[in-house]
Amino acid sequence: MAAQTLTQLPPVPSPRRRRRRPQPHTRPLPRRHLSSTTLPNLSSSIDHCSAQDVVSWTAAIARQARRGRLSDAACAFGAMLSAGVNPNNVTLVALLSACADFPSYPSALPLGCAIHAQSLKRRRLDAAPEEVVVFSTALVDMYAKCGRADLAGVVFDRMPVKNTVSFNTMIAGYMRAGDVDHALSWFNRMPRKDKVSWTVVIDGCVKNGLLEEALDCFRAMQLNRIDADYVTILAVIAACTSLGALNHGLWVHRYVKNQGLSNNVRLANSLIDMYSRCGRVDFAHQLFERMCKRTLVSWNSIVVGFAVNGCCHEAIEHFKMMRSEGFEPDGVSFTGVLTACSHAGLVHEGLKFYDLMREHYKLPPRVEHYGCLVDLFSRAGRLEEAMSTIGSMPFRPNEVVLSSLLAACRVHGDVQLAERVTAYLLHLEPECDSNYVLLSNIYAADGQWDGVGAIRSKMKAIGVTKTPGCSSIEIGCEIHEFVAGNGSHPQSDDIYEMLDLLRYELKLWGHDPKIIVGATDD
Repeated sequence: MAAQTLTQLPPVPSPRRRRRRPQPHTRPLPRRHLSSTTLPNLSSSIDHCSAQDVVSWTAAIARQARRGRLSDAACAFGAMLSAGVNPNNVTLVALLSACADFPSYPSALPLGCAIHAQSLKRRRLDAAPEEVVVFSTALVDMYAKCGRADLAGVVFDRMPVKNTVSFNTMIAGYMRAGDVDHALSWFNRMPRKDKVSWTVVIDGCVKNGLLEEALDCFRAMQLNRIDADYVTILAVIAACTSLGALNHGLWVHRYVKNQGLSNNVRLANSLIDMYSRCGRVDFAHQLFERMCKRTLVSWNSIVVGFAVNGCCHEAIEHFKMMRSEGFEPDGVSFTGVLTACSHAGLVHEGLKFYDLMREHYKLPPRVEHYGCLVDLFSRAGRLEEAMSTIGSMPFRPNEVVLSSLLAACRVHGDVQLAERVTAYLLHLEPECDSNYVLLSNIYAADGQWDGVGAIRSKMKAIGVTKTPGCSSIEIGCEIHEFVAGNGSHPQSDDIYEMLDLLRYELKLWGHDPKIIVGATDD
């Protein structure tokens, strides 16, 4: 039923015309607190609340809070106070939880602060310690999720009693704010760590880019004989994926089997993605074939996995199989199949899939789809069509799309187009060193050493330095990281001797490597 407006509602009878006298301490609900769009639902909830029935009021407030209607919950809370009903701990926690669950709402933090003020105003000296802990923990959670980890820390420090949930909430808040040091400090001081505690730390390390530290925490969790659940394992798989740590990922897969979690679809999807990104799409396919139940994410994972590993025909075949089994592809599905067409040079097929996305499934192309289309044309040497595609985008192209075209300009030796693209890229990211280096390499490949010198001078003038290249490899469950120009690895001498030997062997077989001098090399 369509929502009524204030003019469509029946008039509220005046208290003087009522035959029944209102009970003591009750007052009419102020109409200024209610929005026209939600007044019928809110009024019906409040009408069932008796004057002193705190349970009914709390239920009405919690109902609005769970639905994310913070304004209506705040109005009901104000009406409750106006009616002379004192909120209990459950009422306040329900409101704080709503603020924490919907932190992006503009009213979330102000409402949370107001609840905090009400609690200080109505503080009971005889409150049970359990009530104080529950409320204080909800307050910490609200401030942390609303982006005020500093205030959450103040509340947490002043808590007279802290339980495991309180510690976990504060640690998660610091991790969310990027303050890993404080989070680990409190974690180390916990008197008792449970499964959630370890999961919060591991997941926080992953989200803050501390991938090896996350794996170390997982090892420590195992040494403490605490079994991980699927949430913990998802975070560990994410760390293995980002590191390319295949051996660690294989161990985690075995752990999943031993814990009886093989049928967990989310874990299977994550493992497929991990194997694909580690270059073992054959393992990913084996796991995909053994899945008892598949979701759209499962299909997308294997399609994208095949595409990024160069198994383009397999990616296209699985995309078609997905449709034949009744799954409707989404934007990720089309990103995968377009990537496959791009890598295989299948321009015609790629354009057909692009039209299928737009015309049959009515999916508006996103920037990643335009990027695939630009890459499709660029790899085929159709640079002007790629540039035309960029010009037809309804939004400004990002650096990924333009960098794809710039890389193609280097391959096909189109210096003039490279200069046009670089000018736009430098406007978007004037301090990105890779754009300067790529154009410098294009000049060098074309023998335009004046252009190389100009790029080098410009980089020095604006203070841009070339970021050293970095790579890593996993050997025996240990991650070895290498930085260009850095000989700090303990086996550096042996590595360079092997490289010299390989270079000598290549020359014997007639290979003459072309070395392009970087923009900042002396």
